[in-house]
Amino acid sequence: MAQVATDSLKNHQLQEVFITGTRTERSAATLPLPTQIISGESIQKSGVSRLNEIIQEQTGLITVADFGGGEGIQMQGLDAAYVMILIDGQPLLGRSAGTLDLSRISVNHIDRIEIVKGASSCLYGSEALAGVINIITKKIKTTDTLKGNFSYKKATFNTHDASATFEYGHQKVGMELFGNYFNTHGYNLSKNDYLQTVQPYHNFTIQPKIKINFSSQINLSVNARFYHQNQDNKSEIGTAFYRGQSQINEWNHSLILNQTIDSNFKLVYDLYATRYQAHEYLNDSNDVLFDKSQFDQRYYRPEIRSHYKIGKNILSAGMGLNYETLNRTYFENKATLNSEYIYGQLEWYIKKKLNVLLGFRYDHHHQYESQLSPKIGLNYQWNDHFSSKISVGYGYKAPDLRQLYFDFTNSSVGYTVLGYNVAKQKLDLLQSQGQILFTQGADFSKALKPESSVNFNWGGHYQKSNWSVDYNFFYNRIKNLIDTRAVAQKTNGQNVFSYFNMNQIFTYGLELNSLYKANANWSVAVGYQYLIAQDQGVINKIERGEVFARDPITLNSFKLKPSDYFGLYNRSKHTANIKVNYLISAIKTSVNARVFYRSKYGIYDSNSNGILDQYDDFVKGYFVTNLTLSKDFKHQISAQAGLINLFDYTDPNNIPNLPGRQFFAKIQYEF
Repeated sequence: MAQVATDSLKNHQLQEVFITGTRTERSAATLPLPTQIISGESIQKSGVSRLNEIIQEQTGLITVADFGGGEGIQMQGLDAAYVMILIDGQPLLGRSAGTLDLSRISVNHIDRIEIVKGASSCLYGSEALAGVINIITKKIKTTDTLKGNFSYKKATFNTHDASATFEYGHQKVGMELFGNYFNTHGYNLSKNDYLQTVQPYHNFTIQPKIKINFSSQINLSVNARFYHQNQDNKSEIGTAFYRGQSQINEWNHSLILNQTIDSNFKLVYDLYATRYQAHEYLNDSNDVLFDKSQFDQRYYRPEIRSHYKIGKNILSAGMGLNYETLNRTYFENKATLNSEYIYGQLEWYIKKKLNVLLGFRYDHHHQYESQLSPKIGLNYQWNDHFSSKISVGYGYKAPDLRQLYFDFTNSSVGYTVLGYNVAKQKLDLLQSQGQILFTQGADFSKALKPESSVNFNWGGHYQKSNWSVDYNFFYNRIKNLIDTRAVAQKTNGQNVFSYFNMNQIFTYGLELNSLYKANANWSVAVGYQYLIAQDQGVINKIERGEVFARDPITLNSFKLKPSDYFGLYNRSKHTANIKVNYLISAIKTSVNARVFYRSKYGIYDSNSNGILDQYDDFVKGYFVTNLTLSKDFKHQISAQAGLINLFDYTDPNNIPNLPGRQFFAKIQYEF
């Protein structure tokens, strides 16, 4: 992501800076892409602590819990594996099974969150198939005095969240240090006295920043982030109990050199490196090691970018390379992915009312097919109140290292899962050992293809007086979906699975966001998403009369109709939110109330026909209400108190990331 050294590329003072969608600074209102900004002010008013908590309060963004208690994000009906997460434009690692846990990010140092919905591979490559979430941390301020703040939050489940920021700088050098400590006893929605839904854990984050202005033309930014987490690890197998620890260590480092050649031309040299490690173990009741696993992922990316201004138009180009390694349990050897890429983009202001975004990116991969990712978007300003935008883009997600190199056999059940690139060799080995009963003729001669999508968005923005409305119709179609299927049966009766390009899925729907500001003291925001997400392969089978269901009363089987098919798992057709802000200016107190609704969705195939149909059991629709009170005092002191999940809604069997009513209180001091 381009960090602008000077204002030389700005046309005017920008009220809402948005750099994720184009890698250049521009007003969010002019972007021909479906975008959203979560301001630092709205984050602060909500009183939340972690990134997953603020993300799940946004229209069209659903947080989904994984088996370990972490939460990923679903966007436009597409899984968390297809959403790229960035901090200050740099990608985060740590997707053990496709989900990147958002709860490991503290919100206490966030300036804003920029969201681009829809395929964004033309700028960011793999993983940006569904969209991009860019967490922009606070910038170093030029000041000759030491400034900073302290905050402390106490919440239910014996949760403690403490943060501190220190900043000092002058015209030549600026420095900042942010630290956060988070500790919670977790929570338990089950009746099991030994295993909790989420085990106790604690973590800390340290983020130092340095900015050096060598001259008016050259400056250097040095950014780092260190994260460490410890969590209790427990397991119960039969009558045996096991206990251990789970540990995460992560660091991110970036060096960004901005060089302004002249008022129309600048260069950015970007060197980024990151490492994510996870280790866990279990001991038996005699403190003897029972099981352990490790995950060690590294990523290096040097990149050079250029931005050239031609009148009002901006031509951007960049090139770089990616080098990624992963060493983890169930990998025979350390796996490596490497690629080179080049991209270009034109922000073209054809007339005063029309601007066009044209972009492409070419990724030359060494382990799978190379990819060309084009995109085009148009924004037309009809008048002072109404503008419309349309975009078409291509996105892709490369096979991850697990899908390529996994070598896992379940010791208790006996099934085996093999990555595509090692499957042929491992199958031959199992066959030579007499472990294979028969194979199913799988062909591993061609490389596994990346998943790819075509994304369409059409929307607009209307604003007049105190009222504004944003709408967006979207459509995504994913080809070459990577899924597992059986390739052989073992002599123990269990299957051998591997990964293949299989189905096509599609999602489409509508998003609406409306804001009404009655006056300076209160406002109401309303958001809504309608979503359809289905598998084309399932639809084809139903139309051919190949899918059946059983009547629960008569127990007779019957063919399903296309209208019986509900769609993909864990997708709700309707989600909505209402947010009310009210300021009682006489006592400097604000009230922030948020209500969220999610309609029914399915997570199990209860009638065992392999699809989610209307005769399955569903998770019922539900409401969650959050309330926060904020009060400003003298001497730069402020305080908050609030309730999350005010009416204590829980569903222990289906929604593990909804722990019930939570109280919190927070105090902050700035100096």
